[in-house]
Amino acid sequence: MTVKVQARPVLEFARPSVFVAAQQPGLALFAMGMVGMGVLGLVVGDFAMQWQPVAPWFPARKALAYGAALLMIACGAGLQLRATVKWSARILFAYSIVWALLKAPAIVVAWRVEGVWLGFGEIAVLMAGAWTLFARLGEGGDSWTSGERGVRWARYWFAVWLIPIGLSHIVYPEVTASYVPAWLPNRLFWGYLTGAGQIASGLGVLFGVLPRVAAWCEAGQIVIFTLLVWAPAILAAPKTRLPWTAFWISWAIGAAAWVVAQNTVVGSWSEASQVLPERAD
Repeated sequence: MTVKVQARPVLEFARPSVFVAAQQPGLALFAMGMVGMGVLGLVVGDFAMQWQPVAPWFPARKALAYGAALLMIACGAGLQLRATVKWSARILFAYSIVWALLKAPAIVVAWRVEGVWLGFGEIAVLMAGAWTLFARLGEGGDSWTSGERGVRWARYWFAVWLIPIGLSHIVYPEVTASYVPAWLPNRLFWGYLTGAGQIASGLGVLFGVLPRVAAWCEAGQIVIFTLLVWAPAILAAPKTRLPWTAFWISWAIGAAAWVVAQNTVVGSWSEASQVLPERAD
């Protein structure tokens, strides 16, 4: 008697993961920042203070704040799932543009005040991260905002706005020094150094002078700032709103810089990137 055994391919039993493997770990860090800010928004029932400057007179402001919080939570979680990553990236990119537009009037009204350029620059860096994720994962078609062109333009946008962020350290040295941990000697020196470092990072990415190193230096600097400044502030005053808000905003900005850095390739302004787009699986 002959027993027939039908061979079954091993790969037949494999199942694709429901989670997104591309753009990690920057994608996960950015998603955590969005979820963290959303949860905080639900707890306080408001926007992220001066980082989301929605006027008090705005109609249904509290309801809008809750809606924005839910959107950030939903899209942050959606970035991690293959079934929802495309639309999450699209929505967060559009949301980051609206967020930046909320800061734009201050530049028009008080363009001589360096602080307003700093405020816009912080949100512009966050937008650069959302833009990069949209370009990689949003499947935006043949547009200058998507694909390799989108990644490049997001990188240049990121680089340009690092300059006023770094310049604020030099224009407001005492304020910057007050954020430097007290256990570090010569806090004023560290304020100037970090400002010069951010300007150098912006110029390096913009003009292709060790752009990958420059982008990673900026990402590392924001992450260190988040952990050394705002994490201790939360421990010192866990029931105070500002440290929590600043921590999650700083986390999201640092994650955005991380996303840009991991998509930065060696090249100059005029060079086209040779990296192929990643799939979301």
